[in-house]
Amino acid sequence: MKTFSSPPRLLGKTRKWGLAVAIWVGLAPAGADATPEAKSPYLPFDQMARVLVMVEHNYVEPAQREKLLDGAMRGLVAELDPHSSYMNPKEFEEFQSDTEGKFAGIGIEVEMRDDYVTVLAPIAGSPAAQAGILSGDRILAVDRKPLRGLKLDRIIELMRGEAGTKIALTVGREGATDPLHFDLVREVVRVASIETKRLDKGVLYIRLKQFQETSHEELLRAVAKARRANKVQFESVLLDMRFNPGGLVDQAELIADEFMNQGVIYSTRHRGQVLDLVEATQGGALSREKLVILVNEYSASAAELVAGALQDTGRGKIIGALTFGKGSVQTIFELPGAAGLRLTTMRYYTPNGRAIQAQGIDPDIVIKPSKVVDVIREGDLDGALAAEAERAPRNGQISYDAPADSKPIVSVAEIPLDPRQSKDFALGKAFDTLVTTAASR
Repeated sequence: MKTFSSPPRLLGKTRKWGLAVAIWVGLAPAGADATPEAKSPYLPFDQMARVLVMVEHNYVEPAQREKLLDGAMRGLVAELDPHSSYMNPKEFEEFQSDTEGKFAGIGIEVEMRDDYVTVLAPIAGSPAAQAGILSGDRILAVDRKPLRGLKLDRIIELMRGEAGTKIALTVGREGATDPLHFDLVREVVRVASIETKRLDKGVLYIRLKQFQETSHEELLRAVAKARRANKVQFESVLLDMRFNPGGLVDQAELIADEFMNQGVIYSTRHRGQVLDLVEATQGGALSREKLVILVNEYSASAAELVAGALQDTGRGKIIGALTFGKGSVQTIFELPGAAGLRLTTMRYYTPNGRAIQAQGIDPDIVIKPSKVVDVIREGDLDGALAAEAERAPRNGQISYDAPADSKPIVSVAEIPLDPRQSKDFALGKAFDTLVTTAASR
C-alpha cells in the first residue's frame, strides 16, 4: 500500500514539442549562438549528449539509449523533492489507474510489518476475498518466489498484472502450522474510497481512505443511502482519515465543501504569490451535523487539507496524532510517448494561512501511543521542501495516553456500534467526544 506519495491534482498537459526543441537547440553546433559557452543555458544538454555518445561507444556492454535517457530524466526530477518524478509509460498508466480507483490485480490492501508483507484487508468481491485470504495473513511468496528483502512497491508490482492472468500466493497465517497456497486469477478491481457505518447515538461513521476521481460521488451516495435506511436521522458524523495518504486536490475540495456552509477551504501559493483562494458554497450535504475528525501520522496531503479547513473554520475537532506534513501540490504533465511528469508546483495553506508543509495538522485532542514508535514524516524525507517556520503546539490542546493494547480497527464491519467498547482507543475517544461534549460546529 502506498502510504506517503499521494496521487496529485491533474491540471493539464505540456506542449508535446517542448522537450524535443530544448534538446535540439542544445545540440546546435558551436558558434551558432552569440552567448558565451560558459553562460549558455544549453550547455548542460550539450554535456549530456556528449556523455550519452561516450557511453554508447565505450561502455563495456552495449547500452540502450532509451534506458539511459529514462535514467537521466528520473535523476533530473528526483533532485527536486521526494514527490516530483518522471514516470515512464507503464508507471504513468498505473498512476492513472490508482487515481481512477481501479487496477488489475488480486484486490488486497497491504503494509510491511516486521519485514513481512501483511494483509490489512481484502477488498470485497475481489479474487483475494473470494479465495479466502484474511486480514493479518502474511504473503511469503508470489509464484513460488520468496519476497523477503524486496521493497513494498516491488511486491505490489509483482501482484498486479493483466486481468485474466494467473498468480500463485504462499501465505502464512497465525495458528496455521504450514504455509497456505492460493491460486488466483487477476481481475480489474475497483477500490471504494468511502466506507460508512451507522453507529449508536445517531452517529454516522465515515472512513475516507483516499481521494480518487469518484470520492465525492461516493460520499454523496453513501450519505443518501444512510438517510434512506434509517427512520431516525443521524445527528453527528465521525470522519476517519487515519492512514489516508491524500490524492486528488479537487476531490478534497469538493468533500470539504460538503461539511461547510461558508468560509475558505484552502489557498495555494507559487513562489510566494497567492494563486488561488478556494471558498465553500452554501448547502453542504453534511454542513449541519456535529463533526469530529480522526487523523494520525499517516494522514497526508489532501487529507491534511480537509482536516485543516474543518479545524480552522471551527467546523469540527481534530482527534489523533500530528499528521504527516505534506503541504505541496503536484501537477501532472502528459509527455510524448505516453509518459508523464509529476512536478511540485504549489504549496497549500489552511484558511487561517497556516502552512502545512513539514508542519502537519496538530490535533485539538492528542492520543499518545502506549509505546514510543519511530515515525517518519515529511520533514524527515531527503530533499523535502523546508517548513516556513518552527511548529508551535496548538493552544488549548488536550492529550490522552492510549492503553497498551490499543490498535486501530482495520475492517469497518468490525467496528462495534459503540466504539468505546473496542480496543481502538482513538476511535472510542472520538465517538465519546461526539456523544457527550457536542463537537464545535
